[in-house]
Amino acid sequence: MTTTEKPASLISTLPGHYYTDPQVFALEQAHVFEDMWFCVVRSGDLPTPGSFKKVQVGRESVLVVRSRDGGLRAFLNVCRHRGAQICTEDSGAVKRAFQCPYHAWTYDLEGKLIAAPNLTKMPDIDRVEYGLVPVHLREWLGYAWVCLAKEPPSFEDDVVGAIGERLGDVESIDRWELDSLTVGRRITYDVKANWKLIIENFMECYHCATIHPELTEVLPEFADGYAAQFFVGHGAEFGEEVQGFTVDGTEGFDKLPGVAEDQDRRYYAITVRPTVFVNLVPDHVIFHRMFPVAEDRTIVECDWLYSRDVVESGRDVSRSVELFHRVNEQDFAACERTQPAMSSRAYANGGVLVPSEHHIGAFHEWLTQRLSG
Repeated sequence: MTTTEKPASLISTLPGHYYTDPQVFALEQAHVFEDMWFCVVRSGDLPTPGSFKKVQVGRESVLVVRSRDGGLRAFLNVCRHRGAQICTEDSGAVKRAFQCPYHAWTYDLEGKLIAAPNLTKMPDIDRVEYGLVPVHLREWLGYAWVCLAKEPPSFEDDVVGAIGERLGDVESIDRWELDSLTVGRRITYDVKANWKLIIENFMECYHCATIHPELTEVLPEFADGYAAQFFVGHGAEFGEEVQGFTVDGTEGFDKLPGVAEDQDRRYYAITVRPTVFVNLVPDHVIFHRMFPVAEDRTIVECDWLYSRDVVESGRDVSRSVELFHRVNEQDFAACERTQPAMSSRAYANGGVLVPSEHHIGAFHEWLTQRLSG
């Protein structure tokens, strides 16, 4: 096959095997998911001491728990005795401790080994040294972020900085007060596609006029195909006749108290590498967390966050949920249509990006640099 130089309008994508090769996915687990700050759980989902959630981060099962002092802690979900998983349930609550179901080694909420059969006959065992292996954890925007790296990268640079870079300053995100919002709806999607296809889809709007009729009705500039949401500080403006960020453009809820007037009637989208999307509109926030589980499968957990008053009053959030739920279903269906072609000989050398997609090339460069390091 002969190759020709591409016109300036087109740049190359990643080759197809980046989306299908288990060895590439293993490298991503080691150098991306396990080496970076990874958003795992909404803090409010763990309300009381002993509340826990088991999450998969790269190749590791991680246990996130509310400790007795009220803070969150994270540990590898592995008993130090023979390696059994401490928690097999995805979530739940214990009263005072976690007990391994294999040999009954027992750990308190701070990870310390506190009991085991015949432990008193083994006085040389250091109960801290043989406690659960801790994982770095930070809370921000009402979520717990963990990092498995021995020396984690700067949270301020990689996570906080990503939002500041998009909005123009870090303080802007504070106006939505995400940590005080409440989950009004959560939908989990099981997407039969590589996680990078989902990232790339979110980063461009070339497809918006084709598959997102409801979204482009609310945000007319998206019909032009340019990902205006990635311009620093820019929020896509609602259409003139649109009253709210709802499936039919009708009125939503009152603007969140901290949102500035110049941010009203606008939509802001933010990507935080590797697997978080934050979508800001005046009256709520849509927060996506992705959990890549295989080279061709990704679990996406999406939270719709509203003021506590809206949720506790029982007000109907279905019209605002329905808008982005349709967007999600449309996007994920497109990614699932794309995944089979990643192993086609037609895509062996990859595809191309048109000018409105060229910024995806920076994501590809970032990824290949991480994998080669």
